[in-house]
Amino acid sequence: MLAIIGSGEYLEPMTAVDRELLDLFDTPANVVCLPTAAGREGDAMVDDWMHRGVDHFNRLGAHAEPIRVWDRATADDPDLADRIAAADLVYLSGGKPSYLYDTLVDTRAWQAISDVIDRGGLLAGCSAGAMIQGELFAGVPRSHGGFALWPGCHILPHFDEIPPPVVSAMRVAIGRDRTLIGVDGDTALLNSNGTYRVIGRRVTIWTRSDKTEFGPGEIPADAILAPA
Repeated sequence: MLAIIGSGEYLEPMTAVDRELLDLFDTPANVVCLPTAAGREGDAMVDDWMHRGVDHFNRLGAHAEPIRVWDRATADDPDLADRIAAADLVYLSGGKPSYLYDTLVDTRAWQAISDVIDRGGLLAGCSAGAMIQGELFAGVPRSHGGFALWPGCHILPHFDEIPPPVVSAMRVAIGRDRTLIGVDGDTALLNSNGTYRVIGRRVTIWTRSDKTEFGPGEIPADAILAPA
């Protein structure tokens, strides 16, 4: 299972969204909160992201713990990877998407996250944590490859904050052969075993031929998986 979230991780407006994600599990979920995308922002910020996540999910009835993966060394730490692998829900909070990808790729931590997904757990990523799940994401100075968990897709979080002319320019820049998925703040797009559901406000799907807005509820799989 996969969830891409536009913005607002660990804040009160996300409570209903995260409750719905936790309801995917029959028993209280074991949640791990990774602050990796903020790894260049200093120890205080890394610790703040971890503890905000743990406090948020514990309030919602989960069993949450922080995993201090912030650089390549910690991403390859076998003990931390084992703790990730034991989770039901892995949550990647926001920061720098290129740093997040480059820190996780080809590491024990990413293998542990993949193992969680493969056995039916959930990877939820907000902002940068959403962007790296696509096949491509916007980077500096050029676009950056992602983990392609959403094949053929380019994920744009904070979609409700981006001016339409900028979105149109990005649509051109990423190429017409990819599907653009725009996720508003306080919103998740969930892929649960091939069933897609919007939780929160709005998701915009822009293929080669159509640009469609979806409110809360299930959306057709072919809206995303059809050829771009």
